[in-house]
Amino acid sequence: MGAKKTGVLIGGSGLIGGTIVNFYKTRYPDTFDIRAPSSKKMSIREEEDIRRYLADVNPDFVINAAMASLGSSGQLAYEVNYLGPVNLARAANALKIPFIHISSSATLPAGVNLREEDTLPLTADLNNYAKSKLMAELTLNRMAEREGLDYTCIRLAIVYGAHDHKIQGFHRLFFSIADESMPVLFTRKNILHSYSNARKLPFFIHHILANRADFSGRTYNFVDRNPVDLATLILTIKSYLQLSQPKEIYVPYWLANGGKKCLDILLRALRRIGMKATMPPELMFLDNFYKPQTLSTKRLEESSFVDPMPEETIFTRLPELVVYYLTRWSHENLITTFRDDFDREKSLNHIFSHNPEFLLDSVHTKGIGPFANLPKKVN
Repeated sequence: MGAKKTGVLIGGSGLIGGTIVNFYKTRYPDTFDIRAPSSKKMSIREEEDIRRYLADVNPDFVINAAMASLGSSGQLAYEVNYLGPVNLARAANALKIPFIHISSSATLPAGVNLREEDTLPLTADLNNYAKSKLMAELTLNRMAEREGLDYTCIRLAIVYGAHDHKIQGFHRLFFSIADESMPVLFTRKNILHSYSNARKLPFFIHHILANRADFSGRTYNFVDRNPVDLATLILTIKSYLQLSQPKEIYVPYWLANGGKKCLDILLRALRRIGMKATMPPELMFLDNFYKPQTLSTKRLEESSFVDPMPEETIFTRLPELVVYYLTRWSHENLITTFRDDFDREKSLNHIFSHNPEFLLDSVHTKGIGPFANLPKKVN
C-alpha cells in the first residue's frame, strides 16, 4: 500500500463539500486523509491564512467547494467566490499540486446544449454571485495558460442531494412546495434545466485526481445527461406529497416580474425605517424559471470517466429526498403544514396512476440483477 494522500477541502460544511468528505471517509479511509478546516482554522478570505495552513499541512491536492450565499454583498462575493479561489490556486501552484475548483452554471447564459466555453460576458450588471463565479473561472484559466497551474474546473447546474443544511437551489423549490407556499406555477410549459447529482460528484473528483494528464487545465459541465422539465418536477413533488397545490396554472413572466419589483420596493421602504428585510435570494434567478438552461455533456461523456450510477436522476432520488428533508424540516419546526400521518401508500398509488415512469426508473436504479447469496435448490 502506498503512502496515504492528504487533501484539503474548503467548504466542507456544505452539501457538496460534505458529500466529498463522506465519500473519502467511507470508501478510502486507509489511503486518503481529507482535511476540511473551519473558517476559524483557515479563512478563505485571508491570504495569510491560506499560505500558513497549506504550508503546515503540505497536501497532495486542494478542492474548493466554498461559496458565498446567493444574496451576499459584493464584497463578500468577491472575497469568497473570487479572491479566495485565486489565492488557493496560487498556493496550490507553489506547492505543485492539483487544484479542483467547483463552479456554477450561473456563469452561463440561458440556452440549450451550452458548451463549457459558452460563458457570459463579464459585465457590471451581472448579479454578485454570477459575476464572482465567472471572474474566478477567467482567472483560473489565465493562471493555467500563463503560470502552469494544474487545475480542473467542475461546473455544476441545479444541485440535488441529501444532508444539505441550507435551504437553497433545488431544496428551496422543494421546501416551497412542501410548505404549501407555492399556490401556482411560476414558469412556462416545457422549460428545461440541467441538474447535478451531488452523490456522483466525488466519483468524478477521485477519477480526475488519478488522471491529471487527461483533465488538467479543462472545464467540465458535470450534469445529468437528460435535462428536467421544471413544471413536471414541481407537479411530481406535489403528487408525491399528496398536496392540493400548486395548481397547474402558469403565471406569465410579466406578472411574476412585476410582483418581484413591487416586493423590492416594499423591502426598500422597510429597510429605510430600520426593519431588517431582504429579498429571497432565489428571486435573483427569476428569469431562469421562464428560460431554459441545459448544459452539454459531450465533453464529460467523451472523457475516460464512467458514470457510476447512470440510471440515477432527480426523479429516482425523490422518494429518498422527500423522506429525509420532510423529517428534518418538521423536527426543526420549519414546516408547519407537514403531516405526521403522511400516507406513503396513498402517494405511491397516486404516482402509479399518473407517473408510472417515475416508479419504473426508481426500481431500475435500486437494481434488477439477481439476488446475491440466494441458496440454490439441491435436487
